[in-house]
Amino acid sequence: MSAGLLILIKFTLLSGIVLMYVALGGCFSEHSGVINIALEGVMVIGGLFGILTVCCIPKNLPSFLIVTISILVAMISGMIYSSLLAFASINLKADQTIGGTALNILATAIALVVVKHYNSTITTNNAQSPKLNYDNSLFIFNVGPFTLNVFIILGIVLLVLSYFVLYKTRFGLHLRACGEHPQAADSVGINVYKMRWAGVLISGALAGIGGMAYIVPSVQEWNFEVGVGGMGFLALAVMIFGKWNPGYIFLGSLFFAVFKSLANIYDSTFLASFHLTKEIYNMMPFIASLVVLMFTSKNSKAPKAEGIPYDKGMR
Repeated sequence: MSAGLLILIKFTLLSGIVLMYVALGGCFSEHSGVINIALEGVMVIGGLFGILTVCCIPKNLPSFLIVTISILVAMISGMIYSSLLAFASINLKADQTIGGTALNILATAIALVVVKHYNSTITTNNAQSPKLNYDNSLFIFNVGPFTLNVFIILGIVLLVLSYFVLYKTRFGLHLRACGEHPQAADSVGINVYKMRWAGVLISGALAGIGGMAYIVPSVQEWNFEVGVGGMGFLALAVMIFGKWNPGYIFLGSLFFAVFKSLANIYDSTFLASFHLTKEIYNMMPFIASLVVLMFTSKNSKAPKAEGIPYDKGMR
């Protein structure tokens, strides 16, 4: 197997797992009846506070403890930030698309302010730069001749767990009922408001981990001005392509991740012979998503009540 193919497989797996995390988050939210357009912003917030934890936590702690704490912080940060969308869309019955868009814009602004403040409190030659330096080797471990990223292992576990929760538990049945016919769910004693809150919070937790999974393996210094490169929006396309089913979402994530990976390593593959700029290759996954959704969106079966605020007084 050639070195170029091995690199492509490695990058595809990493990018695919990131997309899967976030798409699974969107899946839980939409199954509850709430469209989470804010996935991009939640990724930024989760990645921001997860990396800040890695930077600030005492370095004399065991590596596995640093990794565990930072991932938990990313998850909780995503949940807290997504609760803003939950409150606006569930309690205040605000437009979910507008609320999610506002949170996407706000997330980058929050990240820039927090990172610049952090840099100004430590000794640095570039205090005003919106960047964080961190040790990404903490998240990589060796298994024989192979190196594995902790986010890949965690992603596989969460994929299996997500499928089990959605289709094999009473909670999952209630959640899906609230996204299909909330009035019917309410009539049998299911609290629609609580289930939708649960869906959005789970969505925030997964997207928060996804944000950290996107940022940490990439480099050892991250500029928050660039955000997460549209991965949250691409994850929404993966979710639709995957028919809101965790298994199909995983396969769809790998499909789109191939295009994302080619954009990162095009100069070491046959694509280099075309002499195109990197920006063109960066467009490939989004062009692919448009083409795929053009042919598949007609047959997609979204939860019937998604995006519709629930009013207990309506029947």
